[in-house]
Amino acid sequence: MLTKTLAAAVLGAAIISAPARAETPGVTSTEVKIGATFPFSGPASPLSNTGKGLIAYINAINDRGGISGRKINLITYDDAYSPPKTVEQTRKLIESDEVAFLFGPLGTPGISATIKYVNAKKVPHLFVVSGVTRFTNFAEFPMTTTGLPSYDTEGRIYAKYITQTRRGAKIAILYQNDDLGKDFVNAFKGYLKEGFDDKVVASSYEVTEPTIDSHVVKLKASGAEAFLVAGTPKFAAQAIKKVDEIGWKPLFLINYVSSSVSSTIVPAGPEKAVGIVAATMIKDPNDKKWDDDPGVKWYREYFAKYLPGADISDSNYLFGTQQGQILEQVLKQCGDDLSRENVVKQSRNIRGLSLPTLIPGVTINTSAENSMAYTQLQLQRWNGSTWEQ
Repeated sequence: MLTKTLAAAVLGAAIISAPARAETPGVTSTEVKIGATFPFSGPASPLSNTGKGLIAYINAINDRGGISGRKINLITYDDAYSPPKTVEQTRKLIESDEVAFLFGPLGTPGISATIKYVNAKKVPHLFVVSGVTRFTNFAEFPMTTTGLPSYDTEGRIYAKYITQTRRGAKIAILYQNDDLGKDFVNAFKGYLKEGFDDKVVASSYEVTEPTIDSHVVKLKASGAEAFLVAGTPKFAAQAIKKVDEIGWKPLFLINYVSSSVSSTIVPAGPEKAVGIVAATMIKDPNDKKWDDDPGVKWYREYFAKYLPGADISDSNYLFGTQQGQILEQVLKQCGDDLSRENVVKQSRNIRGLSLPTLIPGVTINTSAENSMAYTQLQLQRWNGSTWEQ
């Protein structure tokens, strides 16, 4: 699948910027060409709505005339959440399409398969949608910044919450057998230290498995009183349904990337998810407490115009919109210097960026010491109709 947000006509003389540096591929005086891969098909396809949210916000930017006189030409390809496909499509973006940089590609398996190649090519690899902790090591990956809180940070928050809420409880973890899931397990090991082996029972699943029901049954049999699912929406929804079916009543947590109402909660059954806890950093536009919030009012108006017919309860669209706003900030800070060196420099120089749909107190701050867009999260609980902080 190929989606393009194409540059429109050349802007009028009054707003034409100075010529871009000739050595930067994908950059002209009227356009900057950017690339990304998303799982528009395959087992993690609900997450691709993040890409659709990004595309929509770039359309909004271009409708306003672009940034510094340049329209954004975003080229996206479907990688089906398959690493070999991600490698193929990423090479195409860099070597054939000659994009200036990559922005917001989504999916831990695909990023794991391409991150060394992209860094070796010295192509900016910005705000990738994965929280894998090793991706934040800019000594190893100097061209990469990440768009999700690290899974280690998120996992330690859950470990702390469980141990404070259910002291002494045995903990079951169902995790995706890749860097995503393994990071959560390692976070619990880091938090519980020598107590991990006695307190935790873990079971991994492959994204190619049709169902994870047998894993859930096995974990219930362990006697665990707390249960974390660390994976993607399809499997989180399956786990919620199975836990309800077998009458298991643990303290139930799901990870942030699986907390979308429309991608996880609705397919599982909202009534079956009551009491589930997840971390977040975004406002829920369907939560009545935000009805008068200026940021949510703006989002609803924007959504109606640029994502007509889409489900506003799907937080993936909202996250993708925020990704677009981060891209906008980076390009504004770059001004007319869109050299790859400056693009990376500015992506690591964002200070106190407050987006309209972030919960109060959460801001984006990157630096030479921090390549993560987000380092703050807040817990929320599903009450049957909405998330409550």
